[in-house]
Amino acid sequence: MDAAGLVVLAAALLLTAVAAWWLRTGDGAVAAPSGTEEDVVGELAVLRGLGVRPEEADLTVVQFSTAFCGPCRATRARLQQLQTTRPGLRHVHVDAESHLDAVRALDVRRTPTLFYLGRDGALIGRSSGAPRPDELTALVDAHAGVSS
Repeated sequence: MDAAGLVVLAAALLLTAVAAWWLRTGDGAVAAPSGTEEDVVGELAVLRGLGVRPEEADLTVVQFSTAFCGPCRATRARLQQLQTTRPGLRHVHVDAESHLDAVRALDVRRTPTLFYLGRDGALIGRSSGAPRPDELTALVDAHAGVSS
């Protein structure tokens, strides 16, 4: 292999490593709602159509998952565990494959995707990819509290 080939190979490896790092840093991070107020109202309407009732809990977490998704199972188990000690938390599981219209309307591009809703129906944020356990716990504690 000549010098030019080694340079191209090194550049490709470096570019791949940077891209992987960049994707990993955003994986599971909670993003604030973006878009107009009409967009957020439309998202809430779609979620309500799936049976989501944010007024019934301090924090409602809506999780879009697929059957073959390993991180989805881990996220669901973590949320179910948190629900046992946080009475203000409600977890709603949505099978993405069975609700493709909602997936398109909400721009769900990967699973798990989570939507975080306050009691007033306000969208607190959303995350794509498996949330980090400590960040998920902190978010839940900030909005749903811990039982005594």
